[in-house]
Amino acid sequence: MSVPPLVEAEWLRERLGSPDIVIVEVDYDPDTAYRVGHIPGAVLVDWRRDLNKYPERDIIDRDAFEALMSKLGVEPGSHVILYGDYNNWFAAFAYWIMKIYGHERVSLLNGGRSRWIMLDYPMTREEPSRKRTSYKVAKVDLTLRAYFLDVLKRLRDPGVALVDVRSPEEYRGEITAPPEYPNEAAQRGGHIPGAVNIPWKKAVQEDGRFKPVEELRRMYEQAGVTPDKEVIVYCRIGERAAHTFFVLKELLGYPRVKVYDGSWSEWGNMIGAPIEKGVE
Repeated sequence: MSVPPLVEAEWLRERLGSPDIVIVEVDYDPDTAYRVGHIPGAVLVDWRRDLNKYPERDIIDRDAFEALMSKLGVEPGSHVILYGDYNNWFAAFAYWIMKIYGHERVSLLNGGRSRWIMLDYPMTREEPSRKRTSYKVAKVDLTLRAYFLDVLKRLRDPGVALVDVRSPEEYRGEITAPPEYPNEAAQRGGHIPGAVNIPWKKAVQEDGRFKPVEELRRMYEQAGVTPDKEVIVYCRIGERAAHTFFVLKELLGYPRVKVYDGSWSEWGNMIGAPIEKGVE
């Protein structure tokens, strides 16, 4: 049975303890989020440790994904509810990876951790013990991912909409990374030629929940990001891009959306990669 891509905190509150649901908090820094308190029954995914492959830079491979799902007690038919530390960036990144590895029954919690706290819903520091499973991936969908050469070959292609979801300051080349992430910068500032700047934050309301679908549709279409095009989204390391991927693919139903997770930390360091600065 299919599940909606987005669920509300009120919906989840009524279903806490359901055996069919696996709640997962995805954090960049668990010490400032999950371990301070989390939704009862939620298991932890540490974005840096669990979703990235080391020592090379890449997302986890199929075997590692299966091992992670097994450790979390996820079955192929489990309904996984993902939520993030404070803005759902990293939860959206986990959502994207789960879709790559074919897990169909996965939803994002609208507003994430912030919305849950705002409603004064229960929190706990108790870490649940879930029974380990033997998760197996049934299919892999790499059409959801773009690599450096994919982007380079499609520059200025009228059939492609390239979306830079970073802040305007990053897009213009005034800074190379947000102040809170200084170690993930690139050697050069600016943006990929032809990219339009639609910051991820424009898709959410002040409480962190997504804006109404029709408002989102107008925003992207007015910028030339239309469903007839192949859309490639990028940011700095891929997490904000995954948030916009979720908006375009799941909320608006765009058929061809890819995350370029190498993003600016790859492009801005690549010898010979063309760069534009300022506003087009």
